[in-house]
Amino acid sequence: MTNASETAHLLRSIRIWLGVVIVGLVLSGVTAFPLQHELDLIVHLSVRCNLANHLPSLSAWLLRVDSALTDTDAHYPFLAYGTDWLAFAHLVIAVAFIGPWLDPVRNKWFVTWGLVACAGVPLLALVAGPVRGIPVYWRLIDSSFGVFCCPPLLLLRARIERLEALAPYKA
Repeated sequence: MTNASETAHLLRSIRIWLGVVIVGLVLSGVTAFPLQHELDLIVHLSVRCNLANHLPSLSAWLLRVDSALTDTDAHYPFLAYGTDWLAFAHLVIAVAFIGPWLDPVRNKWFVTWGLVACAGVPLLALVAGPVRGIPVYWRLIDSSFGVFCCPPLLLLRARIERLEALAPYKA
């Protein structure tokens, strides 16, 4: 493979993986807006699937969270503003990944920052979860978001370093 074709191949691959990360962040963000509707749907499906017979503690947790969210929305709807900001943060982070999309070499530090942020997800879930009364299995689910984002970011970092080695590089 020639230097130019390898550069083009790496750049295309980098942008595909960045697209995966961006789409994941956007989906994670937009799903934080309609929490009550999503949770109502999940509870409805869990009842139809007899989740209580198979995973009673998960079923009880979903019902508890649904009840709390319904009560909170009825009496204190302004508290949902916090999850609106959570959603917005995901969208802003997704937009920030456009920097590496445009110039991966110059902005490879942002991919490293993403890896650091991913490492913080399980740490926060495992430390703050018990303080907030979150069940262990739910903390593991929350932690999985950071864990699942690491492989694409590690792959991105390696490909960006390879691209950097193919100097001179222009986006």
